[in-house]
Amino acid sequence: MPEMDNPADKKAHYTGKMASRLPVPPSRKRALSDENQEQMPRVKQEQKRLRSSFEADVRSVRVAASIATSKPRAAPVAALPKPQVIGRQSLAVIRPKNTGPAVSSTAFTGKHKVTVAASQSAALGGEKKKRAAWDLKGQVTDMRDKVSNYKGKVQTLSSENVRLKNSKEQLLQELETLTSENSKLVQEQCTLESQLRMVKQKGAATEREVARLANLCDQQEKELASQKGLIEELRGANKSVTQQLLDKEVKLVCISGENDNLKKTVIEMRDEIAALKQCVTEQNNQVHSLDTERRRLHNMVQELKGNIRVFCRVRPTLQSERDLPSGHISYPNSDEKAIILSKIEESHVGREKKEAVKYDFNFDCTFPPSCSQESVFEEISLLVQSALDGYPVCIFAYGQTGSGKTYTMEGPEDVTPDTMGMIPRAIRQIFTSAEELREKGWQYTFTASFLEIYNETIRDLLVNRPDKKQEYDIRKVNSSSSQVYVTNLRYVEVSSVEEVQDLLRIAKTNRSVAKTAINDRSSRSHSVFQLKIEGENKQRDLKTSSVLSLIDLAGSERLDRSLSTGDRLKETQCINTSLSTLGMVIMSLCNKDSHIPYRNSKLTYLLQNSLGGNAKVLMFVNISPLEENFAESLNSLRFASKVNECVIGTARANRK
Repeated sequence: MPEMDNPADKKAHYTGKMASRLPVPPSRKRALSDENQEQMPRVKQEQKRLRSSFEADVRSVRVAASIATSKPRAAPVAALPKPQVIGRQSLAVIRPKNTGPAVSSTAFTGKHKVTVAASQSAALGGEKKKRAAWDLKGQVTDMRDKVSNYKGKVQTLSSENVRLKNSKEQLLQELETLTSENSKLVQEQCTLESQLRMVKQKGAATEREVARLANLCDQQEKELASQKGLIEELRGANKSVTQQLLDKEVKLVCISGENDNLKKTVIEMRDEIAALKQCVTEQNNQVHSLDTERRRLHNMVQELKGNIRVFCRVRPTLQSERDLPSGHISYPNSDEKAIILSKIEESHVGREKKEAVKYDFNFDCTFPPSCSQESVFEEISLLVQSALDGYPVCIFAYGQTGSGKTYTMEGPEDVTPDTMGMIPRAIRQIFTSAEELREKGWQYTFTASFLEIYNETIRDLLVNRPDKKQEYDIRKVNSSSSQVYVTNLRYVEVSSVEEVQDLLRIAKTNRSVAKTAINDRSSRSHSVFQLKIEGENKQRDLKTSSVLSLIDLAGSERLDRSLSTGDRLKETQCINTSLSTLGMVIMSLCNKDSHIPYRNSKLTYLLQNSLGGNAKVLMFVNISPLEENFAESLNSLRFASKVNECVIGTARANRK
């Protein structure tokens, strides 16, 4: 701490630091809550006490500093004793020039007191003589004693200064603590003030509402009183008139009263009947409009999804295929519609392997092996509903032999409610929805047929023992209609799900299957199940007609892998030819060609009304999970990708 001779500078030094630490009072008064008004005087008293204590310490330091730094009178050169140091306080005895009484100096430093007493006789143990001028050594000794005495004083003051600094820091910390508490109290005061204002505002609003309700109550009471008065007047008038009528014509009044009551009852009944009829008519109109809107929105959703859609399904690995490699198919987590095929290509020069080549495909929906039959049908249920609304719908399964097409469309051999295929599930939904629409005035008739196209020859699967001489040709209904039918084919009118399931079991036993190098039980023909739906609403004079076609195509295969010979070779060639024609028809529809090659195949000729612009088409592309079928899977996905890019136009309902 720098030494300050001037007491005024010391005062400015200490008081300046103290003033800078004190909080600046706000420029305007704030409204305090009751709790804050009780706490603020205590805070102010504490601040005042700290300030007075600090100023007392400063004054004590000033007195001690003035005593320590004051210059004494020149003392006679004599041998003085060294100052005696006790703790941090020192007592120096100095013999002044004058021989007056002993002088005592006292400095207050906080709680301690330092006393300096100078005596000429008692401290020195007797009067010493003044040193002679030639006694320079004695004079030097005296000066050294004085210097030692002053050094002791300086050390004492320094230690006292350090203690005062520590005391000052403690006081400043207490002041900061009180200042922060004061700030918290001020913030709490502001919060309480805002809450008080909100409560006052709510109270004012409540008072206004009470006043409004009171006024309204007064008005209601006045109106009630006036109504009571009017009622009393009417009662009095009614009594007087009734009394007069009773006196004049009692019998006439009784008969007229009975007649009037009967007339009123009849009128009320007529009005009620008319109102009920009108209500029924309005409800029927509303139901019809809602059903029409439902059909429109349903068709709009289907059109947004596309009138020709492609779903990809990967069959699960069979128990006998567990040891075969099957890790070349992957499904991105971020895209449920994508599927990726990857294969490590070998070099043409040597046997070194290159990096894996990936083939990315995107369809309207992709079903991994873990998907159940129910989850697959949920995606096509809305499309099946469109068939009941009057739109021709065609759903077919495409893929190589052994890829799970028949399982998808019909189900396994030992079918269960969980493993049922798309055909039985679609039939169940059709009959359930038709029963619900019956309450709205719709009556439906259903006609089922099931055939197969084997080597470009049509066979009826609903006939147990077909006549080999029987010929089945595809012909148009009439020259002005584009509808086609198959001659000599059995068309069965059905009215329940059980009847259709019986037909499906018969057709399954009659279908042509054979063993190939790829599949032990391969479907060697295209099976086509068609359900003609005709609906009529006599109340609205509306009719609908549509055909739901559910097709299990024969499996495509390469001759080098199937090793087909003889009849199997002919079957394979016919299957591949008809599938190629199907692809050509879809491409022609996509390109909007003037000529569509429907007649190039019996399959496309039969389905020409289910593939054109007035139909909704869904294609299942089924692939195998085994790596040995990589080439066939890649070809199937490429063909399905081309079909998925087609736009065949907007479907129109067949209504009259």
